[in-house]
Amino acid sequence: MLKKNHTVVTEFILLGLTDQAELQPVLFVVFLVIYLITVTGNGTMIFLIRADSKLHTPMYFFLSHLSFLDLCYATTVAPQMLVNFLSKKKTISFIGCFIQSHFLIALVITDYYILAVMAYDRYMAICKPLLYGSKMSRHVCLSLVAATYVYGFANGLAQTILMLRLSFCGPNEINHFYCADPPLLVLACSDTYVKETTMFVGAGSNLTCSLTIILISYVFIFAAILRICSAEGRQKAFSTCGSHLTAVTVFYGTLFCMYLRPPSETCVEQGKIVAVFYIFVSPMLNPMIYSLRNKDVKMAIRKVIKKELFA
Repeated sequence: MLKKNHTVVTEFILLGLTDQAELQPVLFVVFLVIYLITVTGNGTMIFLIRADSKLHTPMYFFLSHLSFLDLCYATTVAPQMLVNFLSKKKTISFIGCFIQSHFLIALVITDYYILAVMAYDRYMAICKPLLYGSKMSRHVCLSLVAATYVYGFANGLAQTILMLRLSFCGPNEINHFYCADPPLLVLACSDTYVKETTMFVGAGSNLTCSLTIILISYVFIFAAILRICSAEGRQKAFSTCGSHLTAVTVFYGTLFCMYLRPPSETCVEQGKIVAVFYIFVSPMLNPMIYSLRNKDVKMAIRKVIKKELFA
């Protein structure tokens, strides 16, 4: 019987954002535009940072990886979602569902710690400027980024293995637009206590740990800024942190709403709206947040445009 339970569900049906047929083409256009802006914005940011030697600093190195992560987890969901808007059969294979879930968890956790590393970088730049060159060397930056990726993907793998241990023998309709853990748990036939506990502990501890690093860094940063005598110096120091703080607020605010609640039908419905923000809106806004408030990025954009015009 147990073997049968494991082999009955071979695919899942993604119910999406809404079941209203007349809204599907409209939503397709809206999310296609958002996705294209996300790809263009983050791709441009990565290109500019690689192409302009003035942006070869730790801050922009970490920003290029933030853009890469935003691009990756938007791409993990968007193509399947866009296809489903226009198709009658909104299915995803059993294995495909868990692969999507794994990459999303891994990429989001990696994003937590990239944002934390970026806060630490700003702390070193503002509070320890004389040690910045040695403490944030290329080797250190590469090690920090590598550690975030390894940790994020290890967490994603652990969560996916626990989900694969569950039995799915009945309904296969996922009340979401991607394979998220909470709506998948609602469909499980076997006991989900271990998975639920691990999910809440993992999400809570990673959110709390990374956010604590960010908050502690900014306590020291603000204390150091307030000690700067000139108003111009304080304004310059604040401007280097403003973009990062805006990105942190948008990203962490939505994730706290998404994961730190027990899985239920009401929770899943609310989670869809929250998920739109951190999967689509946040990755789309980040390049704008960092480019519109950053003189170095603006100069790099002008340089590329002038180079193309003269070419």
